[in-house]
Amino acid sequence: MNGDVLDFFVLTGFLGSGKTTLLRDFLGHPEAADTAVIVNEVGEIGLDGVLLREGSGELPIAMLSNGCVCCQIGSDLAFTIDRLIMAPRPAGAGPLRRIILEASGLSMPGPVLRTLATLAEHRIRVAVVGTFDLTRGSDVAAYEEAVAQWAAAHRIVATKADLVASADLDDAPSMIANVNPLAEVVATADRASTVLAAFAPLTALPRFDVANVSGSAHPRVAVCLVRPVTEVAYADLAAWLDNLAGALGERLLRIKGLVRVAESEQPLLIESVGTTFSPPRPLRVEAAPVSCLVIIARDTEQSEVGQIAPAGLFELCSWKTPDPSGRTDRLAIRAEWVA
Repeated sequence: MNGDVLDFFVLTGFLGSGKTTLLRDFLGHPEAADTAVIVNEVGEIGLDGVLLREGSGELPIAMLSNGCVCCQIGSDLAFTIDRLIMAPRPAGAGPLRRIILEASGLSMPGPVLRTLATLAEHRIRVAVVGTFDLTRGSDVAAYEEAVAQWAAAHRIVATKADLVASADLDDAPSMIANVNPLAEVVATADRASTVLAAFAPLTALPRFDVANVSGSAHPRVAVCLVRPVTEVAYADLAAWLDNLAGALGERLLRIKGLVRVAESEQPLLIESVGTTFSPPRPLRVEAAPVSCLVIIARDTEQSEVGQIAPAGLFELCSWKTPDPSGRTDRLAIRAEWVA
Protein backbone atom coordinates (compact mmCIF):
# COMPACT_ATOMS: atom_id res chain seq x y z
CA MET A 1 0.00 0.00 0.00
CA ASN A 2 1.41 3.38 -0.98
CA GLY A 3 0.65 6.77 0.54
CA ASP A 4 -2.39 7.44 -1.66
CA VAL A 5 -5.88 7.61 -0.23
CA LEU A 6 -7.78 4.33 -0.48
CA ASP A 7 -11.46 4.55 -1.41
CA PHE A 8 -13.67 2.27 0.68
CA PHE A 9 -17.21 1.80 -0.60
CA VAL A 10 -19.92 0.28 1.57
CA LEU A 11 -22.38 -1.04 -1.01
CA THR A 12 -25.84 -1.25 0.55
CA GLY A 13 -29.32 -1.89 -0.72
CA PHE A 14 -32.35 -3.86 0.28
CA LEU A 15 -32.81 -7.51 -0.65
CA GLY A 16 -33.08 -7.99 -4.41
CA SER A 17 -32.28 -4.38 -5.30
CA GLY A 18 -29.45 -5.26 -7.70
CA LYS A 19 -26.30 -4.80 -5.55
CA THR A 20 -24.54 -7.95 -6.72
CA THR A 21 -25.33 -7.31 -10.39
CA LEU A 22 -24.04 -3.74 -10.11
CA LEU A 23 -20.83 -4.90 -8.47
CA ARG A 24 -20.32 -7.79 -10.86
CA ASP A 25 -20.71 -5.48 -13.86
CA PHE A 26 -18.14 -3.08 -12.37
CA LEU A 27 -15.64 -5.88 -11.78
CA GLY A 28 -15.85 -6.71 -15.47
CA HIS A 29 -14.43 -3.29 -16.40
CA PRO A 30 -10.67 -2.66 -16.71
CA GLU A 31 -11.11 0.19 -14.21
CA ALA A 32 -11.74 -2.41 -11.50
CA ALA A 33 -8.28 -3.98 -11.73
CA ASP A 34 -7.13 -2.11 -8.62
CA THR A 35 -10.12 -3.25 -6.52
CA ALA A 36 -10.58 -5.70 -3.66
CA VAL A 37 -14.01 -6.97 -2.64
CA ILE A 38 -15.49 -8.09 0.66
CA VAL A 39 -18.80 -9.94 0.48
CA ASN A 40 -21.09 -10.45 3.46
CA GLU A 41 -24.11 -12.69 3.32
CA VAL A 42 -26.59 -14.04 5.82
CA GLY A 43 -26.56 -17.80 5.54
CA GLU A 44 -24.14 -20.66 5.09
CA ILE A 45 -23.87 -20.55 1.30
CA GLY A 46 -21.98 -17.57 -0.11
CA LEU A 47 -23.75 -17.45 -3.46
CA ASP A 48 -22.94 -13.80 -4.14
CA GLY A 49 -19.26 -14.54 -3.69
CA VAL A 50 -19.48 -17.34 -6.24
CA LEU A 51 -21.22 -15.05 -8.74
CA LEU A 52 -18.65 -12.30 -8.27
CA ARG A 53 -15.71 -14.64 -8.80
CA GLU A 54 -16.99 -15.40 -12.30
CA GLY A 55 -15.11 -13.14 -14.66
CA SER A 56 -13.33 -11.18 -11.93
CA GLY A 57 -9.94 -12.64 -12.77
CA GLU A 58 -7.37 -12.33 -9.99
CA LEU A 59 -9.19 -9.72 -7.95
CA PRO A 60 -8.97 -10.48 -4.22
CA ILE A 61 -12.41 -11.39 -2.82
CA ALA A 62 -12.88 -12.04 0.89
CA MET A 63 -16.00 -13.72 2.26
CA LEU A 64 -17.70 -12.91 5.56
CA SER A 65 -20.48 -15.40 6.12
CA ASN A 66 -20.92 -15.52 9.89
CA GLY A 67 -23.91 -13.21 10.06
CA CYS A 68 -25.05 -9.75 9.13
CA VAL A 69 -22.03 -7.46 8.89
CA CYS A 70 -23.69 -4.68 10.86
CA CYS A 71 -24.16 -6.58 14.10
CA GLN A 72 -22.15 -9.80 14.17
CA ILE A 73 -18.61 -9.64 12.90
CA GLY A 74 -17.05 -6.41 14.20
CA SER A 75 -13.36 -7.14 14.57
CA ASP A 76 -13.49 -9.79 11.82
CA LEU A 77 -14.35 -7.07 9.34
CA ALA A 78 -11.53 -4.84 10.59
CA PHE A 79 -9.09 -7.77 10.38
CA THR A 80 -10.17 -8.59 6.82
CA ILE A 81 -9.76 -4.99 5.68
CA ASP A 82 -6.35 -4.72 7.30
CA ARG A 83 -5.28 -7.97 5.64
CA LEU A 84 -6.38 -6.77 2.20
CA ILE A 85 -4.58 -3.45 2.59
CA MET A 86 -1.32 -4.97 3.80
CA ALA A 87 -1.23 -7.92 1.40
CA PRO A 88 1.45 -7.68 -1.36
CA ARG A 89 0.06 -6.96 -4.80
CA PRO A 90 0.64 -9.39 -7.70
CA ALA A 91 3.69 -8.77 -9.88
CA GLY A 92 2.96 -6.04 -12.40
CA ALA A 93 -0.22 -4.93 -10.67
CA GLY A 94 -0.60 -1.36 -9.53
CA PRO A 95 -1.42 -0.33 -5.97
CA LEU A 96 -4.77 -1.12 -4.39
CA ARG A 97 -7.06 1.86 -5.01
CA ARG A 98 -10.41 0.76 -3.61
CA ILE A 99 -12.14 -1.81 -1.46
CA ILE A 100 -15.83 -2.53 -1.93
CA LEU A 101 -17.80 -4.13 0.89
CA GLU A 102 -21.05 -5.62 -0.38
CA ALA A 103 -23.19 -5.72 2.73
CA SER A 104 -26.17 -8.00 3.08
CA GLY A 105 -29.58 -6.67 2.17
CA LEU A 106 -30.48 -6.43 5.86
CA SER A 107 -27.38 -4.57 7.04
CA MET A 108 -27.61 -1.21 8.78
CA PRO A 109 -24.75 1.10 7.67
CA GLY A 110 -24.08 2.84 11.00
CA PRO A 111 -22.43 -0.08 12.83
CA VAL A 112 -20.31 -0.83 9.76
CA LEU A 113 -18.89 2.69 9.82
CA ARG A 114 -18.13 2.38 13.53
CA THR A 115 -15.99 -0.66 12.74
CA LEU A 116 -14.11 1.30 10.07
CA ALA A 117 -13.17 3.90 12.67
CA THR A 118 -10.75 1.36 14.16
CA LEU A 119 -8.66 1.55 10.95
CA ALA A 120 -7.55 5.16 11.40
CA GLU A 121 -3.93 4.19 10.74
CA HIS A 122 -4.80 3.67 7.08
CA ARG A 123 -5.68 6.57 4.80
CA ILE A 124 -9.23 5.53 3.90
CA ARG A 125 -11.90 7.68 2.25
CA VAL A 126 -15.26 6.08 3.07
CA ALA A 127 -18.45 6.41 1.04
CA VAL A 128 -21.78 4.60 1.35
CA VAL A 129 -23.35 3.65 -1.98
CA GLY A 130 -27.00 2.62 -1.94
CA THR A 131 -29.15 0.98 -4.61
CA PHE A 132 -32.66 2.17 -5.48
CA ASP A 133 -34.69 -0.51 -7.25
CA LEU A 134 -36.74 1.31 -9.89
CA THR A 135 -39.15 -1.61 -10.26
CA ARG A 136 -40.22 -1.24 -6.63
CA GLY A 137 -39.64 2.46 -6.13
CA SER A 138 -40.03 3.51 -2.52
CA ASP A 139 -42.38 0.65 -1.64
CA VAL A 140 -39.67 -1.12 0.37
CA ALA A 141 -39.47 1.84 2.76
CA ALA A 142 -41.83 -0.07 5.04
CA TYR A 143 -38.65 -1.90 6.09
CA GLU A 144 -36.47 0.03 8.52
CA GLU A 145 -33.31 -1.42 6.99
CA ALA A 146 -34.13 0.00 3.55
CA VAL A 147 -34.78 3.49 4.90
CA ALA A 148 -31.58 3.42 6.96
CA GLN A 149 -29.56 2.35 3.92
CA TRP A 150 -30.91 5.15 1.73
CA ALA A 151 -30.54 7.79 4.42
CA ALA A 152 -26.92 6.81 5.09
CA ALA A 153 -25.87 6.85 1.45
CA HIS A 154 -23.53 9.45 0.02
CA ARG A 155 -24.48 8.21 -3.45
CA ILE A 156 -27.66 6.38 -4.55
CA VAL A 157 -27.71 4.41 -7.80
CA ALA A 158 -30.99 3.75 -9.61
CA THR A 159 -30.95 0.09 -10.67
CA LYS A 160 -32.98 -2.00 -13.16
CA ALA A 161 -33.47 0.95 -15.51
CA ASP A 162 -33.96 -1.50 -18.38
CA LEU A 163 -37.09 -2.87 -16.73
CA VAL A 164 -39.03 0.39 -16.34
CA ALA A 165 -40.37 3.15 -18.58
CA SER A 166 -38.19 6.17 -19.25
CA ALA A 167 -40.57 8.32 -17.20
CA ASP A 168 -39.86 6.21 -14.11
CA LEU A 169 -36.14 6.75 -14.61
CA ASP A 170 -36.69 10.49 -15.03
CA ASP A 171 -38.63 10.56 -11.74
CA ALA A 172 -35.93 8.70 -9.81
CA PRO A 173 -33.94 11.78 -8.59
CA SER A 174 -37.00 13.41 -7.04
CA MET A 175 -38.14 10.12 -5.49
CA ILE A 176 -34.70 9.60 -3.97
CA ALA A 177 -34.53 13.20 -2.74
CA ASN A 178 -37.75 12.64 -0.79
CA VAL A 179 -35.81 10.25 1.44
CA ASN A 180 -32.27 11.64 1.21
CA PRO A 181 -31.76 15.09 -0.33
CA LEU A 182 -28.06 14.89 0.55
CA ALA A 183 -27.20 11.99 -1.73
CA GLU A 184 -25.58 12.25 -5.12
CA VAL A 185 -27.91 10.45 -7.54
CA VAL A 186 -26.82 8.20 -10.41
CA ALA A 187 -29.83 7.63 -12.67
CA THR A 188 -29.13 6.95 -16.33
CA ALA A 189 -30.22 4.46 -18.94
CA ASP A 190 -26.63 3.86 -20.03
CA ARG A 191 -25.51 0.84 -18.05
CA ALA A 192 -21.75 1.29 -18.52
CA SER A 193 -21.75 4.89 -17.30
CA THR A 194 -23.99 3.95 -14.36
CA VAL A 195 -21.64 1.19 -13.26
CA LEU A 196 -18.51 3.36 -13.46
CA ALA A 197 -20.20 6.33 -11.76
CA ALA A 198 -21.34 4.12 -8.88
CA PHE A 199 -17.77 3.56 -7.70
CA ALA A 200 -16.09 6.78 -8.78
CA PRO A 201 -14.25 8.68 -6.02
CA LEU A 202 -16.61 10.85 -4.02
CA THR A 203 -14.98 14.27 -3.92
CA ALA A 204 -17.92 16.71 -3.97
CA LEU A 205 -19.67 18.33 -1.03
CA PRO A 206 -23.31 19.44 -0.87
CA ARG A 207 -24.33 23.07 -0.90
CA PHE A 208 -27.76 23.46 0.63
CA ASP A 209 -30.57 25.54 -0.79
CA VAL A 210 -34.19 25.99 0.26
CA ALA A 211 -37.15 26.46 -2.06
CA ASN A 212 -40.94 26.24 -1.98
CA VAL A 213 -42.08 23.10 -3.79
CA SER A 214 -44.88 20.57 -3.63
CA GLY A 215 -44.52 16.83 -3.87
CA SER A 216 -44.84 13.48 -2.18
CA ALA A 217 -43.22 13.21 1.21
CA HIS A 218 -42.14 9.78 2.30
CA PRO A 219 -44.05 7.83 4.94
CA ARG A 220 -42.24 7.62 8.29
CA VAL A 221 -39.27 9.72 7.14
CA ALA A 222 -38.83 13.30 8.33
CA VAL A 223 -36.29 15.57 6.64
CA CYS A 224 -35.68 18.88 8.36
CA LEU A 225 -33.30 21.80 8.13
CA VAL A 226 -32.16 23.79 11.15
CA ARG A 227 -30.02 26.93 11.33
CA PRO A 228 -28.19 28.45 14.29
CA VAL A 229 -29.99 31.44 15.77
CA THR A 230 -26.76 33.19 16.75
CA GLU A 231 -23.04 32.50 16.96
CA VAL A 232 -22.51 29.00 18.32
CA ALA A 233 -19.88 27.92 20.81
CA TYR A 234 -18.36 24.55 19.97
CA ALA A 235 -19.29 23.10 23.37
CA ASP A 236 -22.93 24.05 22.86
CA LEU A 237 -22.96 22.54 19.38
CA ALA A 238 -21.45 19.30 20.68
CA ALA A 239 -23.98 19.15 23.51
CA TRP A 240 -26.90 19.77 21.13
CA LEU A 241 -25.79 17.03 18.75
CA ASP A 242 -25.21 14.61 21.61
CA ASN A 243 -28.64 15.34 23.05
CA LEU A 244 -30.29 14.96 19.64
CA ALA A 245 -28.64 11.56 19.15
CA GLY A 246 -29.67 10.50 22.65
CA ALA A 247 -33.27 11.61 22.17
CA LEU A 248 -33.81 9.97 18.78
CA GLY A 249 -31.56 6.93 19.16
CA GLU A 250 -32.01 4.43 16.32
CA ARG A 251 -34.57 6.71 14.67
CA LEU A 252 -31.79 9.15 13.75
CA LEU A 253 -30.65 8.19 10.26
CA ARG A 254 -28.42 11.01 9.01
CA ILE A 255 -27.07 14.47 9.83
CA LYS A 256 -25.00 16.59 7.51
CA GLY A 257 -24.24 20.26 7.24
CA LEU A 258 -21.92 23.17 7.86
CA VAL A 259 -21.96 25.16 11.09
CA ARG A 260 -19.88 28.20 11.94
CA VAL A 261 -18.60 28.17 15.51
CA ALA A 262 -16.97 30.91 17.53
CA GLU A 263 -13.69 29.02 17.84
CA SER A 264 -13.05 28.54 14.10
CA GLU A 265 -12.68 30.92 11.15
CA GLN A 266 -13.85 28.14 8.85
CA PRO A 267 -17.24 26.40 9.11
CA LEU A 268 -17.23 22.89 10.56
CA LEU A 269 -18.42 19.97 8.47
CA ILE A 270 -20.82 17.97 10.66
CA GLU A 271 -21.81 14.49 9.53
CA SER A 272 -23.29 11.39 11.09
CA VAL A 273 -24.71 8.10 9.90
CA GLY A 274 -27.16 7.05 12.56
CA THR A 275 -25.63 8.09 15.87
CA THR A 276 -22.07 7.56 14.58
CA PHE A 277 -20.47 10.98 14.08
CA SER A 278 -17.40 11.73 12.00
CA PRO A 279 -14.98 14.08 13.77
CA PRO A 280 -16.04 17.67 12.94
CA ARG A 281 -13.45 19.32 10.71
CA PRO A 282 -12.96 22.86 9.39
CA LEU A 283 -13.85 23.14 5.74
CA ARG A 284 -12.05 25.67 3.56
CA VAL A 285 -14.54 27.26 1.19
CA GLU A 286 -14.23 30.38 -0.95
CA ALA A 287 -17.81 31.64 -0.68
CA ALA A 288 -19.54 31.98 2.67
CA PRO A 289 -21.87 28.96 2.90
CA VAL A 290 -25.22 28.81 4.63
CA SER A 291 -24.75 27.62 8.21
CA CYS A 292 -27.27 24.82 8.62
CA LEU A 293 -27.83 21.16 9.39
CA VAL A 294 -29.99 18.69 7.51
CA ILE A 295 -31.47 15.99 9.73
CA ILE A 296 -33.08 12.79 8.44
CA ALA A 297 -34.99 10.73 10.98
CA ARG A 298 -37.65 8.05 11.11
CA ASP A 299 -40.94 8.25 13.04
CA THR A 300 -40.04 11.61 14.55
CA GLU A 301 -42.25 14.52 15.57
CA GLN A 302 -41.30 18.12 14.88
CA SER A 303 -41.58 18.97 18.57
CA GLU A 304 -38.84 16.46 19.46
CA VAL A 305 -36.22 18.35 17.48
CA GLY A 306 -37.47 21.70 18.75
CA GLN A 307 -37.01 20.64 22.39
CA ILE A 308 -33.35 19.62 22.15
CA ALA A 309 -31.09 21.40 24.64
CA PRO A 310 -29.38 23.85 24.74
CA ALA A 311 -32.72 25.47 23.99
CA GLY A 312 -32.80 28.21 21.36
CA LEU A 313 -29.53 27.20 19.73
CA PHE A 314 -31.12 26.30 16.38
CA GLU A 315 -34.28 27.40 14.62
CA LEU A 316 -36.31 24.97 12.54
CA CYS A 317 -36.43 26.31 8.97
CA SER A 318 -38.21 23.46 7.22
CA TRP A 319 -39.86 20.18 8.08
CA LYS A 320 -40.93 17.59 5.53
CA THR A 321 -43.32 14.83 6.55
CA PRO A 322 -46.39 13.37 4.83
CA ASP A 323 -49.94 14.47 5.41
CA PRO A 324 -52.79 11.89 5.35
CA SER A 325 -53.31 12.40 1.61
CA GLY A 326 -49.70 11.54 0.90
CA ARG A 327 -48.92 15.02 -0.47
CA THR A 328 -47.79 18.16 1.25
CA ASP A 329 -46.75 21.73 0.46
CA ARG A 330 -43.58 22.45 2.34
CA LEU A 331 -40.14 23.94 2.20
CA ALA A 332 -37.89 21.41 0.51
CA ILE A 333 -34.15 20.99 0.93
CA ARG A 334 -32.05 20.77 -2.20
CA ALA A 335 -28.46 19.61 -2.13
CA GLU A 336 -26.44 20.88 -5.08
CA TRP A 337 -23.17 18.98 -5.47
CA VAL A 338 -20.12 21.12 -6.02
CA ALA A 339 -16.44 20.24 -6.17
